[in-house]
Amino acid sequence: MGAWSGGRFMHFGVEIDEQRLVELLTPDTDISTVITADVYGVGEADKLVGKAVAGAGEHCLVGAVGHDFYNGSRQGAKGFPRFTDPALRGEDGYADYLRMATERSLERIGVDRFDLLMLHNPDRTGFTSEAVWQGMVAIKEAGLADSLGVAPGPANGFTLDMIDCFDRFGDVIDWAMVILNPFEPWPGELVLPAAERAGVKLITRVVDFGGIFHDDVAPGHEFVERDHRQFRPEGWVEDGHDRLVRAREIADRHGLTPLQLACLWNLSHPAVECVVPTLIEEPNAADSTAVSTTKSIEQKRAELAELPAINPLTIEEVRAVREIGDNTGSMVLKGGSPDNDGSVHPDNWPIDERLAAVADEWEIDVASQLAKDAPVDVST
Repeated sequence: MGAWSGGRFMHFGVEIDEQRLVELLTPDTDISTVITADVYGVGEADKLVGKAVAGAGEHCLVGAVGHDFYNGSRQGAKGFPRFTDPALRGEDGYADYLRMATERSLERIGVDRFDLLMLHNPDRTGFTSEAVWQGMVAIKEAGLADSLGVAPGPANGFTLDMIDCFDRFGDVIDWAMVILNPFEPWPGELVLPAAERAGVKLITRVVDFGGIFHDDVAPGHEFVERDHRQFRPEGWVEDGHDRLVRAREIADRHGLTPLQLACLWNLSHPAVECVVPTLIEEPNAADSTAVSTTKSIEQKRAELAELPAINPLTIEEVRAVREIGDNTGSMVLKGGSPDNDGSVHPDNWPIDERLAAVADEWEIDVASQLAKDAPVDVST
């Protein structure tokens, strides 16, 4: 479960009341992992997660730090700057910031350590800096985290940067987070072989594909104001609905809901160890004939909890679903991208010699596999 669920901190979906979100996030024997980030609600999500895990049985607590809301100013929709912003500090201050942010997050939650601490939404410096990862290791050595990870996003991309990060720091990175689902296999799937070789276990988010796999977002759906899904390409709901009609036959064959199909498709990849769909309640559509039902978060949580322990999907079915959902070249990617105009931004930069070498090593053709509107080839 992710603390971005429930409509309270990420400004999409219906904002549910605090008690319902606490109950949603409370770990149990079916769903034992809860993920938070210190920047969500500038610390408020941490406090809510603290209520959820207080008194809970055996569970896994995942935290994330990286956006400096202590010293930085919010930059509109871009959020708070990364702590590696040179306007805030130099590399000699990275370790101190990471230690402070981690301790403050733990204090808000009311615990003394994370099972996993992730570097949240790194810029190019975060992916490549020895000082950053020495700071992360120091946190683990201080007993504030049992394992370390990297969580880029929230947009698609960072493909070569993730692989490069594994090459540089794979000996200290235990986990990584990627966007992956049957209708967004690209570009996340390009990271899977490198993660597997490095022994990095993957957490996959956006498993629900913006709600399509919850089966309550259909053509005619009206999103609430500030819902980030409005930035997706025009017609994505209609296209996703059409694809779901085709994939539903495979789900029905095994008695699965669309969400369960999406989760199991992700988990069929060896490097993927965890799936974290977003659970929100959708607003009623303006056209009542377009969406007949809106599932509650409790219904969605129950579907996730009832995921079969043994994956029933065959290799052929996994390939068939991937072909149905192919999205290659559908958007401009973040991180190192061939579509970059040559300038460096916090979430987008050119492909330099180092990243080009990474692409060559992993046989990733930059022009055909990372560019917007790249040629589609689902033969593999």
